[in-house]
Amino acid sequence: MIDRASSDHPAVQEQLDRLALLSPGADILGLERITALLGRLGNPERSLPPVLHVAGTNGKGSTCAFLRAALEAAGLTAHVYTSPHLVRFNERIRLAGRLIADEALAALLAETLDAAAGMEASFFEASTAAAFLAFARNPADAAIVEVGLGGRLDATNVIPDPIVCGIAQLGHDHHAFLGDRLEQIAAEKAGIAKRGVPLVTEAYPANIAKVVARAAAEAGARWLPRGSEWDAGGEPAATYRDKWGAIAFAPELAGAHQARNAALALAMLRHQRALDVPEAALKAGIRWAEWPGRLQRLAAGPLRDLLPAGAELWLDGAHNPAAARAVADFFRARVPGGRPFHLVLGLLANKDAAGVLNPFRGRAMIVHPVPVPGHEHHDPAALAAAARKAWPGALPADSVEDALGWIARHADRAAPPVVLVMGSLYLAGAVLKANAQAPD
Repeated sequence: MIDRASSDHPAVQEQLDRLALLSPGADILGLERITALLGRLGNPERSLPPVLHVAGTNGKGSTCAFLRAALEAAGLTAHVYTSPHLVRFNERIRLAGRLIADEALAALLAETLDAAAGMEASFFEASTAAAFLAFARNPADAAIVEVGLGGRLDATNVIPDPIVCGIAQLGHDHHAFLGDRLEQIAAEKAGIAKRGVPLVTEAYPANIAKVVARAAAEAGARWLPRGSEWDAGGEPAATYRDKWGAIAFAPELAGAHQARNAALALAMLRHQRALDVPEAALKAGIRWAEWPGRLQRLAAGPLRDLLPAGAELWLDGAHNPAAARAVADFFRARVPGGRPFHLVLGLLANKDAAGVLNPFRGRAMIVHPVPVPGHEHHDPAALAAAARKAWPGALPADSVEDALGWIARHADRAAPPVVLVMGSLYLAGAVLKANAQAPD
């Protein structure tokens, strides 16, 4: 998986060019290189603030957003490491709540890449080392760390003693690295479990739960799945319950699935003992949390303004079947059958296009496959041909802009369309940049 990044800051771009050379498209999971690299940098992973470590196929980024918002509502500061970025590499590293500054990022990447000389470290390993170096050198009350891929052999899994670990929804993705069976994927995700550390997870089917339970037991972790010592119900207005009481909460992030992610974040914070987060802060943080590129309704801007008045333009980075199912459910409830609905879809070549489209079956819409700029992707013409079996009007476009232009030209002013741009997070980033809505 080739990773790329660009910056308007010359010093940052110089280091990003060096970083790109580390990722030839054949990354190998393992902890040997990241351990050696961190050793050359003085082992910053041993000097981090209290760490909340989050894995999962879908929902782990949103869970991190809820964690951060709740901590900040409590008056605490949090470093955050997430991936991938959408528009700027800086989004991967937040220092005490703010995106890392260009000058600091350039210096940290240079130091890390100099230390990595001759090691054949990957893009993600070097990025992780730079983030840990930044976290160790800047004060904060906590650090929220999102797993990059899998868990057991992910570069973030060198953290020796997190205060709590969480695993969000499990599903099919990254088969080349994690295996093609859910039991294999679950074993990799559960590999973040640590001795004596609460492992808070979603509830899983029996075959998956058995795998997670075994991993937790082998690690000596206390496994706390939904439905055991904590539970939550109701979507989107929901109630969380554990032995300490009940908390009513209502995320403003769109989609019923966000209530599940919010509940996981609540359970993680309620079952750790290093940070004091009052109930009022938990409720406020869940409501305030933002997470760009996930069921995000775009504001007025160069892209949105291509559509007629009254139209809605939405963006989501769903690129696997489980994530697409949550998005399809949201629009099935939101968009009445008589209102025009368009799906502008761009997927990387290694993604299950049929699986992503299947949740939308049964609803009238026009599918507009588009390329993912700068990345190997499903050919739009071939994707449109396949989509026509269920949606005869499927029409490929050369870009998101071209698709929106076609939609605008054929729109009925009496029934303005709802348009969803969905698929690769790289595409989501390009859309946010084109609409002048880069995350801050």
